[in-house]
Amino acid sequence: MVGSHISIYGEVQGSGFRSWAKERSLKLNLVGWGRKASDGSIEIFVQGDEDALTAFISLCWDGPSYSHVEDVLVQDAAVDESLTGFRIY
Repeated sequence: MVGSHISIYGEVQGSGFRSWAKERSLKLNLVGWGRKASDGSIEIFVQGDEDALTAFISLCWDGPSYSHVEDVLVQDAAVDESLTGFRIY
């Protein structure tokens, strides 16, 4: 199991990005959370199978139809065994 902290920049807040991320992560059997950041980006932490995580990160470049993604920054992160499901903050 691997974890990643992802920051998505562009026109992403108010686009349904966090709900979209939850739906995509659950389809890929990933767990984590998503929240709005004060700089206008979306911050996501996900963990699970490495191939599923790679697929999720790739999907983040497209995002939901109402978003316009300009950049996706990914950092490796420690796994949090206490997480179940995907929570939106």
